[in-house]
Amino acid sequence: MKKNQSLAFVILGFLLCFNFFSCAKNQADEKADETLGQLTAILEDTTISVQSRYAVINRIANLYYAQGKTDDMVLFLTEWVEVHPGDTYNAYWLLMVASNYLKAGEEALAEYYYDRIINNYADLLVNGESIHFACLQHLIQISKNSTNRIHYFNRIITNFPHNVSITEMYLRLALEYENTGEWDMALKSYSLFLEQPDSSTIQIAGIPDAYTKARQMVDFSKSPKDWTFESLDALESAVKKAISSYNWRALDRYRSKVNFFAMSWKSSESDPNALENFSMHNFMLGNRIRYSEKLDESSTPTEAYLRTTGWSTYINVWYLYFRKVNFPADPEIHGRWEWAGIYFGEKL
Repeated sequence: MKKNQSLAFVILGFLLCFNFFSCAKNQADEKADETLGQLTAILEDTTISVQSRYAVINRIANLYYAQGKTDDMVLFLTEWVEVHPGDTYNAYWLLMVASNYLKAGEEALAEYYYDRIINNYADLLVNGESIHFACLQHLIQISKNSTNRIHYFNRIITNFPHNVSITEMYLRLALEYENTGEWDMALKSYSLFLEQPDSSTIQIAGIPDAYTKARQMVDFSKSPKDWTFESLDALESAVKKAISSYNWRALDRYRSKVNFFAMSWKSSESDPNALENFSMHNFMLGNRIRYSEKLDESSTPTEAYLRTTGWSTYINVWYLYFRKVNFPADPEIHGRWEWAGIYFGEKL
């Protein structure tokens, strides 16, 4: 009996609390609705100042949002902008709409409104921050279209150069031009990136060795590219023949004249000591050079390794590294093969 009474008290207590909070919520909603009614009435007064009207609209939108009535907020703001195209703060009202869609995970709708703001409305400062700059930052993050992203990057570089890292912007712009096949513009952007004082030291998220990539692209574009071979077989045969005949002059001709490296397996092409400028004559003279009959089994359709020995008593084994040229800017060169470097020692 006592257990049943205790349970009854617990249930009664829960119901009382539930009713209390329900009543409180209903009272809060009623109060908010009353406030909305009063604000709407004020908004209908055509004599209020621009500043007062801004405060009223902002208050109405925030009340809708606080109540969880985001659809009502969006409808109110978009209708206001449509009916009042001359409102000075229309960019801000649409920014609230776009931000709401972004928080809801509806990126396509958010992108539509951010893009609409920067293309149709004058910029505004809100708490000292540019609305256009905020929109462009979001657009770069959510847009999947390279053509649009090119437009956004260029807008930031032109209008907000002091708000961002121009060095990073030029690099990202170059990558977007690559995606659209605009190679002249991509190379121009890479060149502008390299002209920046921090291009060799900047760390860009998601783009390792940015400086190396840009330098290789620009230098390769300016080179004659006369060391490339039509196929891997042609390159392999030429190199083997030159080694067999100890023709160091031929080997020097076959090496890439841009971005050629000679390094250990643990090093990186971006390492300053990886780029070497030497003649094969210094290593062929007086040595007995040998090469494997077949390319290393780790070779792929775009990269190949030829194991050779006898170059030096200090480091006897060298792997000659061949790679397929990736340079769509020049269709006659793109897809050919080059001897791009040397790895010292046995493979790790």
